[in-house]
Amino acid sequence: MPPMNRDTELWLRRPFSRPEASVLLVCFPHAGGAASSFRPWQALLPTGIDAVTVQYPGRQDRFAEDPVDSMDVMVQRIADALAGALEGPYALFGHSMGSAIAYEVALELRRRELPPPVRLLASGRPAPRHATGGEVHRRGDEALAAELVRLGGTPPEVLADPELRATVLRCVRGDYRLIERYQPAPHPPLDCPVSVLTGDRDPECDTSAARTWAGVTRAPLDVTVFDGDHFFLVPQRERVAEVIARDLGLPATRPARIWPSTP
Repeated sequence: MPPMNRDTELWLRRPFSRPEASVLLVCFPHAGGAASSFRPWQALLPTGIDAVTVQYPGRQDRFAEDPVDSMDVMVQRIADALAGALEGPYALFGHSMGSAIAYEVALELRRRELPPPVRLLASGRPAPRHATGGEVHRRGDEALAAELVRLGGTPPEVLADPELRATVLRCVRGDYRLIERYQPAPHPPLDCPVSVLTGDRDPECDTSAARTWAGVTRAPLDVTVFDGDHFFLVPQRERVAEVIARDLGLPATRPARIWPSTP
């Protein structure tokens, strides 16, 4: 990956430097998620994979910025940042809301006539045209917090602390507004293969919903089911890293030094 320019540094977080890597994995978090949420499994990726994670506005070191609640705006800004960061093979990985953003970024990069990803990896969400919208972003804080509890992944102590709760709900509401109002336009299929990862108890994406991604590509579709709910990525971190390495054609050899196992 070439040195980051100012726009790229604003949007992308690089948890470690792997100059020997043969492929760049660009990761897109879930609604309310931040770049650090992917570290537990990114740390286990083989050294042949260099990972960067999109940091959406409104969280962590971008807390002072307003969340982006428009898919079109989000995709344009991310594509601008990636345009200066792509040098060689790359793949796109998104979880939940992030899978829809990753798909739209792939389309935008194609519109800009940039090289396509070697693979799109989608996690925890049906294909864009098969996902349902919603009105959660219009509801009060109690209903929004209840949705986070339903999906899991948010520590109870976060929602119990008034200040933390307000911070999280501000970010989540903006993200839900983006994904619930998102209406994908019809596009020709992608040319890259697609991998789908899902938990066997995920209320948002069962196996049949995972297979709807076959409609977005002319290439093969691979579906891998994990033991877990919507946020299987952390408890299944070792297998997640192995599956990503496998689907990118790399041996699942762990690095000698890894990040701590907590987000």
